[in-house]
Amino acid sequence: MPYEFLPAAPPETRLRLWPHRSLSQRGFVWFIGTTAALIGVPLVAVLGSPVVWALLPFLVGTIWAIWFALRKNGRDRDIVEDLILSPDQITLSRHGPKGKRQDWQANPYWLRITLHPTGGPVPNYLTLRAEAREVELGAFLSEDERIALCHDLERRLAAMR
Repeated sequence: MPYEFLPAAPPETRLRLWPHRSLSQRGFVWFIGTTAALIGVPLVAVLGSPVVWALLPFLVGTIWAIWFALRKNGRDRDIVEDLILSPDQITLSRHGPKGKRQDWQANPYWLRITLHPTGGPVPNYLTLRAEAREVELGAFLSEDERIALCHDLERRLAAMR
């Protein structure tokens, strides 16, 4: 699961969420290298002729486009959500791409965890609501992970109250 409950002081519970990262740095290097080698194989047939110079810019451009798209996807996945549950206050901090940070705080007494099976931007949309404000939690998780997270949070919140 791309979330875990971290050790914290006894009355406090910390939760960290992050999106799936299926391609590691090493996997990225292997993928780009293999792609470049496979794209370069057809060049062997035309080595020594002027056709190489006509094809080479397109092949290099293709490899650069793949590299750029994978790097952008990796940067866009640099999202971390930290939820701190304590008897006095609930704090949610979302660290998004490009260093963007959003914070939300609420009184745990008024906190309601809601799982919206339909009607949200994603199926089984998970939200936290307190007072007049509602925030999403773990929109990047899969449907099953959001359901499991909802049950885990409800259980921990009930134990804390």
